[in-house]
Amino acid sequence: MVYLDHNATTPLCAEARSAMLPFLNGNFGNPSAIHAAGRLARAGVDDARERLAAVMGVRPQEIIFTGGGTESCNLGVIGLARAHAAKGRHLITSAIEHHAVLHACEFLRDFEGFEIGILPVDASGSVSPEALEEMIRPDTTVVSVMHANNETGAIQPLRELAEVCRKHGAVFHSDAVQTFGKLRVNPHEIGVSALSIAAHKFHGPQGVGALFLGDGIALSRTAHGGAHENSRRPGTENVAGIVGMAAAADAISGEPTRLLPLRETLWEGIRAVSQAAVRNGDPERTLANTLNVSFPGANGEAFLIGLDLEGLCVSSGSSCIVGAIQPSHVLLAMGIPARIAMTTVRFSLGNGTTESDVRHAIGAVRKVVDLQPLAS
Repeated sequence: MVYLDHNATTPLCAEARSAMLPFLNGNFGNPSAIHAAGRLARAGVDDARERLAAVMGVRPQEIIFTGGGTESCNLGVIGLARAHAAKGRHLITSAIEHHAVLHACEFLRDFEGFEIGILPVDASGSVSPEALEEMIRPDTTVVSVMHANNETGAIQPLRELAEVCRKHGAVFHSDAVQTFGKLRVNPHEIGVSALSIAAHKFHGPQGVGALFLGDGIALSRTAHGGAHENSRRPGTENVAGIVGMAAAADAISGEPTRLLPLRETLWEGIRAVSQAAVRNGDPERTLANTLNVSFPGANGEAFLIGLDLEGLCVSSGSSCIVGAIQPSHVLLAMGIPARIAMTTVRFSLGNGTTESDVRHAIGAVRKVVDLQPLAS
């Protein structure tokens, strides 16, 4: 089996596994308890907060641990919107956001009276700072634009977007779930007010994430209970997960440039197999590990199943909603026709990807194309 679906999740790295084991075995205390077992757990959480903050270039008190990327994005969007609602109820996001952000915005619109502005993207999947400048209003309180798209890998101009928000007094949240571990992510350098990450995207454990929140920025909690995480996110901390996330963050080293030539070799091989294949996005402004390809004329679901039968794990550019396959909202926003969007495959490489894996992937595509001729 060759796994080229690292944008969906990544294997747990050795460093994270080793760091987690003591808290999965004997060190099982509740970090809120005052006895020795609790203090040991609290020390693990505090150390992890300091280590993660050091990697991100922020202060430990600016880190809020959560249950994953989706919760981090919900807390970032809903928590900020509610906290700043006295100024206004206008939110701005982009058409290509992950549903963790889009659905959070829609919830605020449908149930709490907020208005949403949706930023368009160009054919490469990029948001324009000029479009944000035109859309932002005096009553805009929160802007949320992702750092890089999970389907296409398109990298957004966050610094320029952050400058527009700063000028107009809006808080700026970014979903950096796909970039942390692949690009340098320093919230203060970028200029964001809040930023979300998820451990399992950078070889940490599943079910744990974090929200960076700049000092002094108001946030309303989205869940209610105890005073955990400085009264910003209630619930007993996932000690083993938090420790594993910090260890994985320590083990990463920025943009995996080694993957860029492998990605290009994969694309050249696919194009040699099928001249009909279409690459989506701008390779110069895309994560080095991500390749999004449409195969016009193919049956998208059958194509993906065929690749799976050939031992290749990849993802579709479509989604299954109540049993019905729907084209990707990201590709539609880029102007790609629905019939082509439905034939799209996302290949996402990872730290363990080899030339042999790429050759296997090209061979798998060749076999499926031979069985399912594409449009000329």
